[in-house]
Amino acid sequence: MELPRLVCVFLLAACCCCRRAAGVPGEAEQPAPELLEVEVGSTALLKCGPAHSQGNLSLDWFSVYKEKPVLIYRVRQGQGHSEPGEYQHRLSLQGKGATLALAHVTPHDERIFLCQGKRSRSQEHRIQLQVYKAPEEPSIQVNTVGISVNSEEPEEVATCIGRNGYPIPQVTWYKNRLPLKEEKNRVHIQSSQTVESSGLYTLHSILKAQLVKEDKDAQFYCELSYRLPSGNHMKESREVTVSIFYPAEKVWVEVVPTGMLKEGDHVEIRCLADGNPSPHFTISKQNPSTMEMEEKATDHNGLLVLEPAQKEHSGLYECQGLDLDTMVSLSDQQELLVNYVSDVQVSPATPESHEGSSLNLTCEAESNQPLEFHWLRAKTGKVLEKGPMLQLHNLKREAGGGYLCVASVPSVPGLNRTQLVNVAIYGSPWMASKVRKLWVKENEVTSLSCEASGHPRPTISWNVNGTAHEQDKDPQSVLSTLNVLVTPELLETGAECVASNFLGRNTTLIFLKLVNLTTLPPDFTTTTGLSTSTHLSSSTASPHARANSTSTEKTLPEPESKGVVIVAVIVCILVLALLGAVLYFFYKKGKLPCGRSGKQEMERNTSI
Repeated sequence: MELPRLVCVFLLAACCCCRRAAGVPGEAEQPAPELLEVEVGSTALLKCGPAHSQGNLSLDWFSVYKEKPVLIYRVRQGQGHSEPGEYQHRLSLQGKGATLALAHVTPHDERIFLCQGKRSRSQEHRIQLQVYKAPEEPSIQVNTVGISVNSEEPEEVATCIGRNGYPIPQVTWYKNRLPLKEEKNRVHIQSSQTVESSGLYTLHSILKAQLVKEDKDAQFYCELSYRLPSGNHMKESREVTVSIFYPAEKVWVEVVPTGMLKEGDHVEIRCLADGNPSPHFTISKQNPSTMEMEEKATDHNGLLVLEPAQKEHSGLYECQGLDLDTMVSLSDQQELLVNYVSDVQVSPATPESHEGSSLNLTCEAESNQPLEFHWLRAKTGKVLEKGPMLQLHNLKREAGGGYLCVASVPSVPGLNRTQLVNVAIYGSPWMASKVRKLWVKENEVTSLSCEASGHPRPTISWNVNGTAHEQDKDPQSVLSTLNVLVTPELLETGAECVASNFLGRNTTLIFLKLVNLTTLPPDFTTTTGLSTSTHLSSSTASPHARANSTSTEKTLPEPESKGVVIVAVIVCILVLALLGAVLYFFYKKGKLPCGRSGKQEMERNTSI
């Protein structure tokens, strides 16, 4: 038994020696290959080692794939030659020939490369080429359907995709910046990879988890970890939030705007719940007569709009939310108060009185809050009285016109009501002016205006033919405008405006003056319009600013009166100059004894 065993051992040793002597690469026991790390697309420099760096230029290069060496390149006397195959066009010599350059490295090049000297077959150098490629930025796809908290198994949260990396990157999932780990029935991470035709890997990782209501705002993302020749690196995806469905536990009513409401506000009554999705809402209001809740029609689920809000909208409102999955109903109630001020009533409604008498005006209104009253003059806005009553004594014509009663709620800013009342003072018509002169051009149409006021409201008539238009300035005032053609007869007679009511009549005389280039007054451009603007501005002045029906307003300047004044001034100056000359003449002739004696006495005193 011992002899056959010894024979076997001897034969085995002899075979090994023969194989090593035959020079078959890779068969002899070799040290660990040299590690060379490169990135995809770069050039790998395969160095044959220090034993072949000095002058040994006869080399053979092999690629070892699946433990089978394949000759890929020969070096003879410093000249290189590629063998046919996959490396034929990517290999070249560098330096003195001991370095082989492999261009455009791909993942398929990750293998052992072996160089062997021809002079000494026992000398060979092995290089392990390690290839790296950073993956693209990871993309993340969130579950768009949503996840229910009532699910009994982990549901898909998101999918992370890392494309074109080498080797396969490592994926880590995070929730709110904390890493997630596999947890039975809670967290499951399922990863797979696809090999592209380029040899690169595309990673797909699916995160499945059982989520709770507190995860409704949780941020999920994935991280890819990978290695390059420069070291370890990582890339993060964007953060995503997944929709989580959970039943409501509470329903409440929200009113916008907050604070005290008033009539006229835009009010929104909203039903809210802490569930997702929101339950189906109905809004009801209590009927104050029957005390029953009556459903209100709404355009949107859980939103009732009151625009404008009125006092009738006050009352008890109820929101009821029904979860269509669990059929659980929740509700909440809230009292709504719309503050209001009723229409203001003034008595008497149409106050009338005579000059010299007194008048009392009373203002009334209703509100659910304490009210304040103010009386104001309509045309000036001046506050006349605080309180619901306004007393007017010793009335004059100027007291006629509009008065405002304002009823307001101090505790609710902006809540007020106003009522206008016009006080009429009996009297014959007042005229805005008694006499007025108007500059016109012959054979042109001009506008004549006349304003009158009184109570009852006066009517206006003209003594000339033309087209008349009337405009009510206020309930007791009227403005009449007459368009007429300027004729020689009209220039001679002028025009008369007559205002009358049953208490009397009054007139305004308008004299027309012809304008030409030689008699153009200094302010013609402003007092004509060519005359129309002045007529309107003059006639629209409030008649209450006049003292009475016989008062006159400031009329246009007369060019004749100005000329008389100028001539008078010039004459006075000439007379004074002549008088001075005469006095001086008599003084020089000595005809003024008082002055001469005074002069002689001065000379006597000087001689002494």
